[in-house]
Amino acid sequence: MITFRSSIYATALCAATITLAGCGLFGGDDDSPTAPSPAPPAANAVVRYTAIGASDAVGVGASTVCVPFSPCENGTGYVPVLAQRLRTSREVTLSNLGIPGAVLSPAIHQIAQANGRDIPANFVDREMPFVPANSTLVTIFGGGNDTNALGEAIERGAAGNDVRGYIATQVRSFGADVDRLIGGVRARAPEAFIVILNVPNMAGLPYALGMTQARRQGLQAISVGFAQEINRRSASGVVVLDVLCDPQVYDRARYSSDGFHPNDPGYAYLAERLLAIVNGAAPPVASTCSQMSLVPAL
Repeated sequence: MITFRSSIYATALCAATITLAGCGLFGGDDDSPTAPSPAPPAANAVVRYTAIGASDAVGVGASTVCVPFSPCENGTGYVPVLAQRLRTSREVTLSNLGIPGAVLSPAIHQIAQANGRDIPANFVDREMPFVPANSTLVTIFGGGNDTNALGEAIERGAAGNDVRGYIATQVRSFGADVDRLIGGVRARAPEAFIVILNVPNMAGLPYALGMTQARRQGLQAISVGFAQEINRRSASGVVVLDVLCDPQVYDRARYSSDGFHPNDPGYAYLAERLLAIVNGAAPPVASTCSQMSLVPAL
């Protein structure tokens, strides 16, 4: 959600892009996101962890926020905390590709820019091509910024008189971009165990509670639709961490003062859930739950 405009961030992004460019681009379009996923890294194996994400990947809202593209071993966001937890029993290397303010979807990136929203990047074009080929663990967490960007576009009239139809179309497009992202990661790093988090019902997060019901209805329709698109990938060998139907994700005590980004306890909770999956526990994704309808439907 947070956009960085400072010259420091621009310099860091440029330098990291130059450094990472040697990794090469992802493979051809024949790589399918429906291929079986590799198993989690073995208990005694080196973990080469790559994180794809936005501001949450660097821990915005936490007590120790990481500089983008840095190892940040003392960070308190979910990415460095997961790496810390893994290091208690294994050797771990970390490539944190998270870009604050980024969206997952190139399509929504274009919509946001066309409607005046300053979005620095999207996961498919600016993060996935730099996944190290030797990655054995990749986590992906996005969709929150996409939800906000699409909600703002609707408020500016992008949907015309058919908000429901517009959202349905954009949700399907988001699902196609999720496939592009997963397929690209698999082409870049065929041995990587991939975990993708779905999207919470954004209408239930603290930042949205003071919004009008109409705005919250839009956020709900968009974010739940995105989550369901991600959930469908669980049938194709990708492990989905279900945050949509987890009541604890909506606990206000787990959020920073902006009501959007987690705080230290919130990030620690996400890290523990991811750690359990890396250690072999993959809970099923709920097909329905009360968190899908926190406000009346559009």
